[in-house]
Amino acid sequence: MKKQIIFFRFESGTLPGKRKWLRLLFLVCIMVLLAVNQVNAQTVVVSGQVTDRTDQPLPGVTIIVKGTTIGTSTNSEGYYSLKNAPENAVLSFSFIGFKTLEIPVNGRSLVDVQLQEDIKTLSEVTVNAGYYTVKERERTGSISSVAAKEIENQPVNNVLSAVQGRMAGVNITQGSGVPGGGYNIQIRGVNSLRRAGNYPMYIIDGIPVSAESSSSLSGAILPRGETSPLNAINPNDIESIEILKDADATAIYGSRGANGVILVTTKKGKAGGKTVFSINSSYGISRIANKMELMNTEQYLDMRRQAYANDGRTDDPANAYDVNGTWDESRYTDWQDELIGETATNSNIQLSVNGGSQTTRFLISGSHNEQSTVYGKGFKYKTNNLSWNLNHRSEDNKFILNATTLFSDQSNNLVQSDITSKTLILSPNAPALYQDDGSLNWENKTFNNPVAAYEATYSSKVKTINLNMNISYELLPAVYIKLNGGINQQGSDELLLSPNTKYNPAFGITPARSVAYKSKNHLFSYVLEPQLNYRQKYGDHEFDLLAGSTYQQRDKTSLQIFGYGFESNALITNLEAANTVSVQNDAKTEYRYFAVFGRVNYQYKKRYIVNLTGRRDGSSRFGTNNRFASFGAVGAAWLFSEENFLKNNTWFNFGKLRASYGTTGNDLIGDYQYLDTYTLSSTSYGGSTSLYPSRLYNPYFSWEKTTKLEVALETGFLNDRMHFSAVWYRNRSSNQLVGIPLPATTGFSSIQANLPATVENKGTEFELNTTPIQRKDFRWGSDFNISFPDNKLVEFPGIEGSTYANSYEVGYPVSIKKVYNYEGIDPETGLYTFTDYNDDGSITSPDDNQVIEDVGIKYFGGWTNQFTYKRWDFSFLFQFVKQRQSNYNALMLNPGTMNNQPVEVLDVWSESNPDGRYMAYTSGADAQKNKLLRYFKNSTSTISDASFIRLKNIQLSYRLPVYKKVQDIRLYVQGQNLLTFTDYFGLDPEFFSTGFLPPLRTWSFGLQLNF
Repeated sequence: MKKQIIFFRFESGTLPGKRKWLRLLFLVCIMVLLAVNQVNAQTVVVSGQVTDRTDQPLPGVTIIVKGTTIGTSTNSEGYYSLKNAPENAVLSFSFIGFKTLEIPVNGRSLVDVQLQEDIKTLSEVTVNAGYYTVKERERTGSISSVAAKEIENQPVNNVLSAVQGRMAGVNITQGSGVPGGGYNIQIRGVNSLRRAGNYPMYIIDGIPVSAESSSSLSGAILPRGETSPLNAINPNDIESIEILKDADATAIYGSRGANGVILVTTKKGKAGGKTVFSINSSYGISRIANKMELMNTEQYLDMRRQAYANDGRTDDPANAYDVNGTWDESRYTDWQDELIGETATNSNIQLSVNGGSQTTRFLISGSHNEQSTVYGKGFKYKTNNLSWNLNHRSEDNKFILNATTLFSDQSNNLVQSDITSKTLILSPNAPALYQDDGSLNWENKTFNNPVAAYEATYSSKVKTINLNMNISYELLPAVYIKLNGGINQQGSDELLLSPNTKYNPAFGITPARSVAYKSKNHLFSYVLEPQLNYRQKYGDHEFDLLAGSTYQQRDKTSLQIFGYGFESNALITNLEAANTVSVQNDAKTEYRYFAVFGRVNYQYKKRYIVNLTGRRDGSSRFGTNNRFASFGAVGAAWLFSEENFLKNNTWFNFGKLRASYGTTGNDLIGDYQYLDTYTLSSTSYGGSTSLYPSRLYNPYFSWEKTTKLEVALETGFLNDRMHFSAVWYRNRSSNQLVGIPLPATTGFSSIQANLPATVENKGTEFELNTTPIQRKDFRWGSDFNISFPDNKLVEFPGIEGSTYANSYEVGYPVSIKKVYNYEGIDPETGLYTFTDYNDDGSITSPDDNQVIEDVGIKYFGGWTNQFTYKRWDFSFLFQFVKQRQSNYNALMLNPGTMNNQPVEVLDVWSESNPDGRYMAYTSGADAQKNKLLRYFKNSTSTISDASFIRLKNIQLSYRLPVYKKVQDIRLYVQGQNLLTFTDYFGLDPEFFSTGFLPPLRTWSFGLQLNF
């Protein structure tokens, strides 16, 4: 049967050629229509719901068709709808904090997805080792790491506060509760006899930054005048912080790795096809965590009158205003509440935007923080931070670029001197601080008003910029060339003002006695590190080879000017207006550093691993005869759980033995120390400026070297739900850089040189990480770490005849104190007694201060617990330290003088109390008691237990159900330094310099939005 379809009828006269072309056109149209129909048939509309493991909907999840730009996101109920999805497409589901999941469509129209939290197993965790990254299970070195989840949103301005108690072998002490201060960090103990020689190396996004403080005028308010380089980074911008400890991890840093290396990595953008905007805002309040119990007015006045009676005085001296009726004897003021009892506030807001494609990601973040002090008076610490991060890789993954910019603007306005110690000694019946009109009360010249100190101020402005670019290209298969480079620049301006208004105006002191100091410091550093990397696998053999070099240049300028005498305090900040101007310091220093380094990593069957690292360093800080030095290490690991006899074990899933040995160095000695230098004299010669020699030349001045040895066992049980590690280490630091005393006839007190003294740090570290409960809607994780450090001076030839004999003793820690042996109170005389070791009838130094007190840490650690229940997250951290430290007896003024005392001083010797703890009171007129108090303050009575257990941090957060375009809403509350359990006699057991404000107790409340 023949069918014919006639579409057109051609009349006579129609051209045959035209008919042919019309048929061809018709066939083309049919093919197009069929193609379109076929395309429509190959696409589907895919919809569904995305939930978490508790079946709670996840809003804002990004869904894209893999390999395309087609995408969408879930709504407030977790539902999504994706049109025109190819029926053979692969959908990628991604959300911050959850594992990315890829699911084939396979022609389906309904695809429901459940995302799992991104809790990595040991085999998935990768740690930053500086020049390379390594999987946690395959590392041969000792590296501690803390991730963003444990750092972010804590009510702290410095990340070091957030990681206290979380890392084995890393002891961090906060210096003060004043914002903008520094921290003392000991990574496996003290290696150098010089305090400045114990700073760790800081690297931020691949760029070394100076650990030395830029502050030169803050010593009276910030302990040791130290600040921290990490003050310049918002903790919420940090992705992770790693600390390298042993030789295997640090030897590749050569002369700068002896004290450990702190690596800070900032956050990067997340790929997902959708740009995410975030707002994070918090507000916190802080107060002093602990107060000393002091005498009340009745107890204090009774002490004072007993003191005068003991000294044989029957009348009250004219200047004894507290007891002679000048001051109100019924008045009582708690000066700790009055002067350091204000509520400090902390407000923080952060805005960020991040996103990108599979090949290019970006993150931009800006934050502003303001923190006041417990002193009141408007003193504030302000920071502004801006970070920018760009990551790009080519489609073929051969080219990778990472670029980071960090900018920080810090301004600090503080009282010039810490007044905490004054709050402990002011008479409780001292007059009010202010008169009725609001002016300072001087009580007719009888009262040194403590808040007059607020007139003298310290202020600083610090601007920091850190630029880094890291480029990598796969030149040949398995061969990569890299270039890491960057700039670190820091500028600081400090101003110290002491106007005449800090004195009682009745004394007639004018602005002609006002004083101002100005200090300017500028540091500019850049680094270039070309590298060549080869990674290849041959059957069971894997090789990772790295070779590179480092060139760093750092230039620093400093200027300090003193101005005295002004016509008016309105001009005090302009030193041109000073009657006397003096340049205290004007210096420029240059530091040059060059090194070549390498690494060879070999693995056999993912079971036996050997890691070799080495570095050849050259530094401008050393003499011409010792300018270069070599450092290196070898590390090895055996993954015995991969052996056949354990491989299929159901409860024991990971076991590793590792060991390392090597040498690192220390060049933290300052610049030009080996040169013979001259200093400007304050006196002139023949009307001309004169110079005097200030340092002797020593061409043999060389590196301190630290030899490190470590052995460790790491195990995992019950499918990675329990991990236990035990570490033993021994570090020996020799070639100590110190000042060797010289005879006075040389014209110099000492010469900078290397001594064959050796400091040893050894110890053990234990870590236990567990997940006791892992359920669908509930998870409990618990981590514990403890460290037992042991520090000792094992060698110091000739110490007996040197000036160091009073500070150190071979066989003891370098933190010892040599003190008098306090025997107690003579029950007959009521006087302090001490051991007279040389039996000469008197107590003298150094003959009688023979008792060696070990001041330092015996062990320390932390216990962390995290709980997750549906939308709730809760965690807490206990930090503990077993130590001995100086107590309040070392600061105590003579009981009975015009200074308040702790209530413990009420236990005083008397005929009716012959077992009293303290010597009979004196007003200061008894010379014998005054002398005995000096011995007492340098005796065994001043060293005691300062151990503590502290509820360091607590966090509670809740994720709200969200609506419309908001992806995530999180409410949180956090606390810091909440409870401290201790028997320490003093304000707080955490300090590295006495007399300063201790760390504060803080509560913070916040809100985080993602949309």
